[in-house]
Amino acid sequence: MHLEELRTLLARHARADWTTAIDGVLISKVDRPDPPEPSMSGTLLAVIAQGAKRLALGERVFEYGPGQYLVASVDLPVTGQFTQAGPEQPALGFGLVLEPSAVAELLLGAGAADAPRGGGGAPSGIAVSDAPAALLDAVVRLLRLLDEPRDRAVLAPLVKREILWRLITGEQGATVRQLGLADSSLSHVSRAVRWIREHYAQPFRVEDVARQSGMGVSAFYRNFQAVTAMSPIQFQKQIRLQEARLLLATHPGDVTGVGRRVGYDNPSQFSREYRRQFGAPPSLDAARLRRAVVEPAAALP
Repeated sequence: MHLEELRTLLARHARADWTTAIDGVLISKVDRPDPPEPSMSGTLLAVIAQGAKRLALGERVFEYGPGQYLVASVDLPVTGQFTQAGPEQPALGFGLVLEPSAVAELLLGAGAADAPRGGGGAPSGIAVSDAPAALLDAVVRLLRLLDEPRDRAVLAPLVKREILWRLITGEQGATVRQLGLADSSLSHVSRAVRWIREHYAQPFRVEDVARQSGMGVSAFYRNFQAVTAMSPIQFQKQIRLQEARLLLATHPGDVTGVGRRVGYDNPSQFSREYRRQFGAPPSLDAARLRRAVVEPAAALP
């Protein structure tokens, strides 16, 4: 029942840019299976109403379909694709950006007696579960507010809090709770992730990043691997290659220069790792990216 109405609401309110009139709420509508595309996950809840999606994080692969949800508690480099989608039955998904401050506020408001207990170690930064009826019901009620502009400003924040509470008390609650705890293992890893993303072109020692994140080296390495499914050096490489791909889309003739900008002094190593990541050497992939941008625009009336 919830899924049927969820599909109707998502199909009606889908936009090309995935945004909605409710801050932090996203709607995806895809009418064909797409090739795997690298991106950053963001921190969000994603619910599939129709179709299916696959997400790869390092060596971990997450697949979820109708009635299932994914939670990303750290902004991680992932490769994603909709695997089941067509013109007659497009893939339809709901997204809600998760704000650490909102999670923290909710945990503080619950009080020590009612707040769920967290585990000791850092959970995976991404997790998938079946969506309980109460969570789907809250998502549907939030989307109904897109048709009710008079009520939206007052009721949308309340329903978003309810959704957060359903997540915090649900199967993936440990992941969501740590998002709002300033001294959790996840928050320490998030600090390291943010530093690596901001300084991805620079070489670093794991010991230094561990110290900046407030953890010992062995605990840092163990928790970083648990959250991201990668070592810190592998994570840096993923960020470098994704940034290189963005740069090549606008500077396709400067492969060597782009490689240097993202931290590769050796052009051969850059080309080799780029090809392993994206299936084509930098120059060919850059040309393909430019064609993908130009050809749809040329087809417009």
